Amino acid sequence: MFTGIVQGTRPVTAVEEIEGGRRLRVQLDHLSGGLKRGASVAVNGTCLTATEIQDGWGEFDVIAETLRCTNLGALWVGDLVNIERSARVGDEIGGHHVSGHIDGTGILREVRDSPNNREIVVEHDRKWQSFRIPKGWIAIDGASLTIVKVGEDWFSVALIPETLSQTILGTAKVRDAVNLEFDHTVKIIVQTVEALFSTKPSFPIRLATSARNAAPTSPPGLR
Repeated sequence: MFTGIVQGTRPVTAVEEIEGGRRLRVQLDHLSGGLKRGASVAVNGTCLTATEIQDGWGEFDVIAETLRCTNLGALWVGDLVNIERSARVGDEIGGHHVSGHIDGTGILREVRDSPNNREIVVEHDRKWQSFRIPKGWIAIDGASLTIVKVGEDWFSVALIPETLSQTILGTAKVRDAVNLEFDHTVKIIVQTVEALFSTKPSFPIRLATSARNAAPTSPPGLR
């Protein structure tokens, strides 16, 4: 589990194509402190397993399904990524419950800069439109953010200076691909309601007819 509070950006220092995926090496520096093989780290919001840790860097294997759903397949040496170590019991939860399971990628449609502010508009597949709620949360490249406005195939978020300085969103450009994770609770509610409305009962339903709506009959003796 993660909180969506990115702890910093770090450079990719090696990329190796392997059978069925690719291997990334990230220079974690002090963020590697206490990290052990098998531990989870969010890289651009994607939960990855550390397979090797040495001298302040960590290596992560990325399988084909993860490459398909995320922007990790486009990373090369020198690119910066958002890093968050997994949450620990007792830590302050300043963001939201982020799983690191990316739903898919969106594309930056607009970047609007103003003093100490940046608003970005993200275009996405219309199949996710039910998962966005104004003032609800979303994780973009692992950063927990509040949705401002929504359209049929887009939403906008506003970024404060701290987010701009601590994440790669501070240097994001139009047409960049970003990882999206929608609110897990909203997804469960929406999918449950949709399933209920789409399920046909397996038994016949007979509606009882009330006396008021029954066909009129003649009083006894009158034909």
